[in-house]
Amino acid sequence: MTTSDPLADMFTRIRNAATARHEDVKVPASKVKRAVAEVLQDEGFIRGISEMEDGPRKFLRLDLTYSEDRRAVLSGIRRVSRPGLRVYVSKSEIPRVFGGLGIAIMSTSQGVMSGREAWRRKIGGELLCYVW
Repeated sequence: MTTSDPLADMFTRIRNAATARHEDVKVPASKVKRAVAEVLQDEGFIRGISEMEDGPRKFLRLDLTYSEDRRAVLSGIRRVSRPGLRVYVSKSEIPRVFGGLGIAIMSTSQGVMSGREAWRRKIGGELLCYVW
């Protein structure tokens, strides 16, 4: 299956798995997806990342994080910049998601990082998604 927006596909798989209360989700691997998954892990939205192979294809297995009452920590994820409309922000325009309760994930010249980290480093970049 080919898709014109692999990141949006990854976000949809994560959102659907969290809604269905699955323990983990399997997504096709790429460097950008791994970097986004590492940011999600650093922020506590997922527990772990592991790589697995299914023949010639590689996949990332993301272990989702749930609270004690079995509610997903990741309640929403929304793609902002997409292939048809790229969204770039400067260091002063980095948004706060839900007043600081969520995060923005950005692709910068220094790699993929959260909006808070980009703000600390005083760099802008492409706004990939919002997570809350």
